[in-house]
Amino acid sequence: MTPKEIEVSVIIPTLNEEETIGICIEKVKRVFEKYNINGEIIVSDSSNDNTPIIARSMGAIVVTPDRRGYGYAYRYAFRYAKGKYIVIGDGDDTYDFSEIPKLLEPLIRGEADLVIGSRFKGRIEKGAMPLHHRYIGNPLLTFFLNLFFKAGISDAHSGFRAIRRDVLEKLELKSDGMEFASEMIVEACRKNLKIKEVPINYYRRKNPTSKLRSFQDGWRHMKFMLLNTPDFLFIYPGITIFLVGIILMLSAFFKIFIGYLPGAHSIIAGSLLITTGYQVTFFGSFAKLKAGKTLPKFLTLEKGATLGMITFLSGVVYALILITRWIDSNFEHLPAIEESILAFTLIALGLQTYFSAFMLSMIAERT
Repeated sequence: MTPKEIEVSVIIPTLNEEETIGICIEKVKRVFEKYNINGEIIVSDSSNDNTPIIARSMGAIVVTPDRRGYGYAYRYAFRYAKGKYIVIGDGDDTYDFSEIPKLLEPLIRGEADLVIGSRFKGRIEKGAMPLHHRYIGNPLLTFFLNLFFKAGISDAHSGFRAIRRDVLEKLELKSDGMEFASEMIVEACRKNLKIKEVPINYYRRKNPTSKLRSFQDGWRHMKFMLLNTPDFLFIYPGITIFLVGIILMLSAFFKIFIGYLPGAHSIIAGSLLITTGYQVTFFGSFAKLKAGKTLPKFLTLEKGATLGMITFLSGVVYALILITRWIDSNFEHLPAIEESILAFTLIALGLQTYFSAFMLSMIAERT
């Protein structure tokens, strides 16, 4: 191996970590020395204290991102990394950089493309993680990430990770904020990469003031996941709403007992749910196309527009029949409310289908 070949790049984002950055760098250097690793330490710094001065004095490469953000600090630093393996971890000494070999081992053995240090499989020091993070926030967000993307992990928001450089270059990472942690896993799942967790220790911050904003950062993670899963955001809820509406409308129209005997109010609610659920499902189709996915071949503009027009005309014809009956009764007997709502629902569904078919076609042609 030539002197210029770097095996491991350790990237540490910092924002005023002068109390702990020296400890982190010293631990990394000890690992390099103990395991004879030719490595580099890159500090991606946005501090206004002595953090960058300390880091440079200890031999780290200090880069200064042109804007702030947890995710952006990493993305900015990645362009400077030369190592075959890249390790990332916070500069507040909550993660123990002495455990770097545990992260690298699965990569070196070819057992994984991305390794995550799991705090929940390891040991969390008392007071290191707020109770609402430990028992509500992290588990809940990890649950949804596993549900949406089948990641199969226990700690989606661990900031102590290792990844092969060639794999990192395949990930389309764009996030600037804390949702970067979720984005990395989502991208790894999309690329069918092998993800492995190893147990790690997690320690209390030396500086008790955390930079995390629980609700804001939690929402950023959740928003990112929802925006990247049209099925769970639109299609599954849309289909569910649509089916509930169908049940309500049909049971009211045919006087079917469903725990109670539905009437006019139920058929109104059913109509609203049907049209809402139907449109939400179309939103999911729009989102899938925008994300570069393809729809089934049978969903063509011609078939969609034709189906929409048939449904629309069926509603119009039915409405005309009801109007004719009303006229024949010398305007004395209005049509049953159930029949009128059914006609208007068919008209609305027909129009939705017709125009949505054109919208799908427009999006498909531009993606």
